[in-house]
Amino acid sequence: MIQTGATEKRSIFFRVLTDDQIEEIKRAAFEVMSKVGFRVHHEGARKMLKQAGAPIDGEIVKVPEHVVTACLRTTPKGWTIYDRQGRRAMEVEGRKSYYGTSTASPRTKDALTGEIHPTRVVDIAIGAKVADALDNIDWVMPMGSVQDVAPTVADLYEFEAVVSNTTKPMVFIGYTPRGVELVYEMAAEVAGGIDNLQQRPFLIFYPEPISPLVFPADVIDRLFVCADLSLPQIQGPTIQFGATAPVTMAGAIAQGVAEALMCLVLAQLRRPGCPCSLGCNFSVFDMAAGLLAMAAPEMSLALAAQAEVAQSFGLPTWGLAGATDAKLIDAQAGAESAFAILAQGLAGLNLIHDVGYIDSGMACSTAQLVLGDENIGMAKRFMRGVEVNPETLARDLIAKVGPGGHYLEDDHTYKHFKNELWVPRLMVRGAYDDWQGQGAKDTATRIQEKLEDIVKNHKAPPLPGKTLAALKTIREKGEKELVKE
Repeated sequence: MIQTGATEKRSIFFRVLTDDQIEEIKRAAFEVMSKVGFRVHHEGARKMLKQAGAPIDGEIVKVPEHVVTACLRTTPKGWTIYDRQGRRAMEVEGRKSYYGTSTASPRTKDALTGEIHPTRVVDIAIGAKVADALDNIDWVMPMGSVQDVAPTVADLYEFEAVVSNTTKPMVFIGYTPRGVELVYEMAAEVAGGIDNLQQRPFLIFYPEPISPLVFPADVIDRLFVCADLSLPQIQGPTIQFGATAPVTMAGAIAQGVAEALMCLVLAQLRRPGCPCSLGCNFSVFDMAAGLLAMAAPEMSLALAAQAEVAQSFGLPTWGLAGATDAKLIDAQAGAESAFAILAQGLAGLNLIHDVGYIDSGMACSTAQLVLGDENIGMAKRFMRGVEVNPETLARDLIAKVGPGGHYLEDDHTYKHFKNELWVPRLMVRGAYDDWQGQGAKDTATRIQEKLEDIVKNHKAPPLPGKTLAALKTIREKGEKELVKE
C-alpha cells in the first residue's frame, strides 16, 4: 500500500437519477419551453422575450433553447450570503446544504400557549428570535403571513420583525413590486447603504410563478426589482403531482425545471449576471383528502431529482424539509421532519426551507422548529462522514491501550470526542431511573420548556436605535402609499 499522507474525508450523499435520465428531463423541459410555452401577463416582459428571439402569440410565449442556453451562460454558478452583521454565512453552491424556517402560513401555533390562531406580527418576531437561538437553523424566513395588518404592507412588517430579532441571513417573500422595493430600502439601511448590501447581501428574494406555466405581471415585476439590483433570488415554482403538474414524477420534474428556467430567463434578460437559482417546490396532492401533503416521501424524491438537474447546470437549488402534515408535535411530526431533513441533505440541496410547518403548511410552529433543529443536528453529523488520516486511525493509541484496556482517560479521547460524537439537546439517553427522577418528561414537554426559555431569555444583538427608527419611517411611509392604493 502506498501511504500518501493525505487526509481523506468522504461526505455521505446519494443520487436519484442517472446521467442519461438527467439529460432526458432537460430535453423534455426545453421542449415544454419551446413548443408549449408560457402564459406571460406582462407586456414589457413579452417585448423583451420577443427581442431575444422568442415567438409570441398573444400572451403565450415560446422560448427557444438557444435563448435559454444564452441565459444560462450569464448566470452565476453560486453566490455567498452574509449575515446581518456582514459576516460570511452561506456559500450557496455545489452540494452545500443550509436549513431555514417555514413561512407564509395564515396561522401560527402559539409559542407559549400552543393555541392555533391567525398569524400576527408578534408571532413573526418570536419565530425569528427562536430561529436565532437554534444552532442548526442557518437562515430565517418570516414564520407566517401576518393577518393583523393590511396585506399590501405585510412584507414590510415581516421584514422589520425578522431583521430586528436575528442576525442570521434571510429569505423574504414580497407581496407587491413596491413592497419589494421598500424591503430593499430597509435592508440597505441595515447594511449601511445599497452598495454595502450588494457587496454583502444578507437576504434573498423568493418569487413564485403559478403552475402550470403562468407568469402573472406582478410576479414578474417583483422578479425584475431584484434583478435590477443584482441581488440574489431563489425562484420557486410550486408543483402538485396530479393537480398542477402530471402525477408522474418525471413529467412533474420536467415541467418544474421548465418553469424554473423561465424564471431564470426573465431575470437574465432583464439583468445579465444577476444571481439566480434553479429552484422548485414539489408536493403531493392527496387524492383522498383533497389537500396538499407537505411531508410525503415523493416530495423529497422529486426535489432530489430536480436538484440533480439544477446541479448539472451548476446552479443553486431549493428544498423543503422539516415540515409535517401532523396537527401536533407527536411521533408523526418527528418522523416526517427527520426523514425529509436527512433525505434532502443527502441529495445536496442548497437552501432547504420550511422547517417548522405543521398541518400541511397551514400553520407555522416554533415547537416544530425546535424539533427540526435537533433532527438537523443529527443529519449534519451523519452527512459529515468519516475522516481518515493517521490521527483518526489512532494505530499507536490502539497499540498502547492494548487488549482489555480503555480509552476514557487518554488525551486523544479528550481531543476528539466533542467533534466526533453528536450530543443531543432534546432527546433522552440517560438511565430510566434518572429520566423518572427528572419528571418523566416526553419529547413534546422538553421542546416546550426549551421554547419557553428561548422566548423569555434569548436576545439577538440589537440593531442601532438610528437604524430601527429608519426602518419604522420606511415602513410607515410605505403603509401610507400602499394602503391608499
